Amino acid sequence: MTDSNHPALHPDRLFPAEPATRAIARRLYAEVRTLPIISPHGHTDPRWFAVNEPFRDPASLLLSPDHYITRMLYSQGVQLDELGVEPNGERRAPPAPELIWRTFAAHYPLFRGTPTRLWLDWVLAEVFGADCPLTSANADRTYERICAQLATPAFRPRALFERFGIEVLTTTESPLDSLEYHTAIRASGWPGRVISAYRPDPVIDPETPGFVTNLERLGALTGIDPFSWRGYLAAHQARRAFFASSGATSTDHGHPTARTEDLGERDAEALFERVVRSARRGDLSSADAETFRAQMLTEMARMSLEDGLVMQIHPGAWRNHNTPLFGRFGANIGADIPTRTDYVAALRPLLNRFGNESTLTIIVFTLDESSYSRELAPLAGHYPALRLGPAWWFHDSPEGLLRFREQTTETAGFYNTVGFNDDTRAFFSIPARHDVARRIDCTFLAKLVAEHRLPEDEALLVVRDLAYRLPKQAYRL
Repeated sequence: MTDSNHPALHPDRLFPAEPATRAIARRLYAEVRTLPIISPHGHTDPRWFAVNEPFRDPASLLLSPDHYITRMLYSQGVQLDELGVEPNGERRAPPAPELIWRTFAAHYPLFRGTPTRLWLDWVLAEVFGADCPLTSANADRTYERICAQLATPAFRPRALFERFGIEVLTTTESPLDSLEYHTAIRASGWPGRVISAYRPDPVIDPETPGFVTNLERLGALTGIDPFSWRGYLAAHQARRAFFASSGATSTDHGHPTARTEDLGERDAEALFERVVRSARRGDLSSADAETFRAQMLTEMARMSLEDGLVMQIHPGAWRNHNTPLFGRFGANIGADIPTRTDYVAALRPLLNRFGNESTLTIIVFTLDESSYSRELAPLAGHYPALRLGPAWWFHDSPEGLLRFREQTTETAGFYNTVGFNDDTRAFFSIPARHDVARRIDCTFLAKLVAEHRLPEDEALLVVRDLAYRLPKQAYRL
């Protein structure tokens, strides 16, 4: 999808200020500007593409699913229920969507200088041709314009998927999910490729509420007893095979830390039995929970070596840090906070077991930027199985994307990384996020060319690889 001539979208945004280097960045960007989007990991709703119904309204489409928006507004005193986030167990009518939109417009200046502002301006200007920036003065006019367009066939989910130039879009589902919407998409005859990723956290993390109930459901789905160690592992293998048969090419693991263990079978079995017993009684120790999660990362790597699913590890987030808010609204409201994360010691048991396997791909992400040059780049620059995921979550900003390249390229190079993924629930922001990532890669490469560290013809190859070939290759798409 190409940029319009909207004055809010300067054609040289994010490019270097120095004229000669900026000219190089422009030439590089021309090579990737219209390449198809590979979105190999994210959290959009597959139902959108299965039923292909019109989106309801601008507020529920653009605001409620976007943690970057809700957390910023909440930090400035806007209550979540004013934004349409429904409290658990409270029956009350949410504000009218046009009122939510007015609240958002009144607070739009809060996003100055943030990546959210870049993405939102792009969506308003490029997708809807609306006034930009959003203000209280143009809020109602913008809302009505978006509503009118959402009612047209050109703004249905499948049409936008094609308009955005998305080649493949990966969602993320639990092993307990039926994948009914993915099945419906494939059966519909629509050629858009929407696949899932296997996210087993609800049946791996014994601190998950309802863990034992989740195991019972896993057993019912697979017809395998999940309360014996061998049966539990076999149930995972069965669900992984089901996901793969539905098109999945990857797994995803959102653990609090990157710790791994490689216990012998008897010790692993004893740990599993102890974890299940204590989870039933409600006296699970945090030490056992962490050790079990660590062992299961190694078990998942073993299964990936066998079935070919790419393994992603997303550690280092303190989930639901705001306890009162979690109690009222639940998870995924913007209250997760990055933590310091160890990788060298944490990953060693897994890497000693499987890190030298060139047919295995483990993609590791971080929210701890201090680990880029000290730990992650040296690890990925050595172990054949390991690849670095891009700047993620709090760091997928222009500055964060550039820091990632600056701190990892000297040790890991470009080809031990996997390009960009958007990892978002906000469907309309996907092309905006990929455009920002492509521009930042062009800026980084342009500097190498200008300093005579890389010929421009090679930079052209690299920028195309980063935007398109590497994510397809890494995720086996």
